[in-house]
Amino acid sequence: MILKKVHIYLYVISVALSYFILWPFFKYLSKAPSRYHSMNKLRGAWGFISSALVGIFYNFKYEEPIDWSKTYIICPNHASNLDISAMCVLVNNNCSFMGKQELEDGLVTGLFFRSVDVPVNRDSKISSFRAFKKASEKLQNGISMVIFPEGGISDNYPPKLCEFKNGPFRLAIEHKIPVIPVTSANTWEILWDTGTKYGSRPGICDFYVHKPIDTSNLTITDADTLRDEVFAIIADKLKATEKLYTIA
Repeated sequence: MILKKVHIYLYVISVALSYFILWPFFKYLSKAPSRYHSMNKLRGAWGFISSALVGIFYNFKYEEPIDWSKTYIICPNHASNLDISAMCVLVNNNCSFMGKQELEDGLVTGLFFRSVDVPVNRDSKISSFRAFKKASEKLQNGISMVIFPEGGISDNYPPKLCEFKNGPFRLAIEHKIPVIPVTSANTWEILWDTGTKYGSRPGICDFYVHKPIDTSNLTITDADTLRDEVFAIIADKLKATEKLYTIA
């Protein structure tokens, strides 16, 4: 446990130090939407480097090759802050995250959520409406959205796959955008949540990238069905990994 506590401090230092080294470049790129694609490329490199420096790596297995020239809504399960870094590494095109409003004031996350990403206060209907309207505009401009459909990380340890919100699936259907389910199998074993409670350790985070689900023939009344389909895909993959992940 002591070594895991030391490791989480090393990881935080790695993230912070590499961020501040790259901050002038992030700041410059955040000044104009035309630079967001480059900002995402740099963010992916930062996510990989800051993790690799403390022995954390990401392994992606694909059900089929992904054509990243297309626009998607990527829906991963969420049990670790590492899931965010992993999605930055995974998504090989211009993308935007949707996340809780508090991230807008974060020392590291604030720059992104005041520029390329979309903050949302899910307790406010007005905030949610504005956030999804902004996400709609991004999708229309060919920018993929990364949305964690659980809406956050569960308080359970070992983690529990919680019910999915239907917002991302309504978005996908409204704009006829394919949905890519992503199963994060074991990031919680390496770093659960923020890592402050149980620490972290070096290791390989395993992700399974499922084939895109076509929404071109769906109507808005199918949103709940699509939500349940994505939940089942991820739940079945988690069960197949034989990890201690529990299903709601």
